[in-house]
Amino acid sequence: MSTSELYGELRPRAMAIAYRMLGSVAEAEDVVQEAFLRMHQTLERDEPIASPRAYIATLVTRLAIDQLRSARHRRESYVGEWLPEPLSTGPSPADQVETADSLSLAFLVLLENLSPAQRAAFLLREVFDYPYAEVAGIIDTDVDSARHLVARARSHVQERRPRYYASRQDRTELATRFFAAAEHGDLPGLEALLTQDVALHADGGGKAPANVHPVNGRERVAKALITGLSTLPRLGVRIEVTDVNGQPGAMAFDTGNRLIAVVGLDIVEGRIQTIHAVVNPDKLRHLDEVGDLAGLQRAARKRRR
Repeated sequence: MSTSELYGELRPRAMAIAYRMLGSVAEAEDVVQEAFLRMHQTLERDEPIASPRAYIATLVTRLAIDQLRSARHRRESYVGEWLPEPLSTGPSPADQVETADSLSLAFLVLLENLSPAQRAAFLLREVFDYPYAEVAGIIDTDVDSARHLVARARSHVQERRPRYYASRQDRTELATRFFAAAEHGDLPGLEALLTQDVALHADGGGKAPANVHPVNGRERVAKALITGLSTLPRLGVRIEVTDVNGQPGAMAFDTGNRLIAVVGLDIVEGRIQTIHAVVNPDKLRHLDEVGDLAGLQRAARKRRR
């Protein structure tokens, strides 16, 4: 098999591991590119690779662990909440690979509380179904240590992991009703769609308007959403309901069809429990041309005067 054929076969799994490890599309692409470069150099030296699949998984995971350790220092000075870069996903079988709920923004945020080694061991075992012996080899530890890492990570994640009971159609219908209520300023209708302990998280990174801290509770979240979304239709903003990281959400576009926000919803027992809004333009550029949300909000304030 040629190098290009190996690349085509192995890249999807490599990107799946790297993105879940790092929560960043750009950083994941850099890690995967570096891993394949190293594999290419090894093959050029005529050094045998017994299992290219295991070889790439090992390189990607170890590079991602190193990248994650470095990224955590940078995130300490991040302005406001740090959220993963969102993905626009769809219902096709290709987007169902490795289970959609392991892509959700809420799940990736949970993983941020794990150590890099715990995160790697948990993902390899629980999401990608590697045997413990392979997990241990990939992260360079023994099997007992790998089991311990996975057990600790599993305990943390299971306590907090969202539970998805609704069908895809029900979740999409709920998302459509949610965004319509927010756009139309329907406060009672919006509150009826939220859990009592709903939380709103926003990531502007200091580059776009966003709450620095989470907003918690049905009434406060509903009011914040009405304030933020009800003025947008008058400015020509179009909200397109779509799947975000395997869960219902939406993308918002300005009059120039430029992306200004991505919102992901996590639904528990028929109501929305968590809302993740990413408006930092640096985290949206991989999806589309990016617009100016701050400029839109300034225009909205001028119109209200």
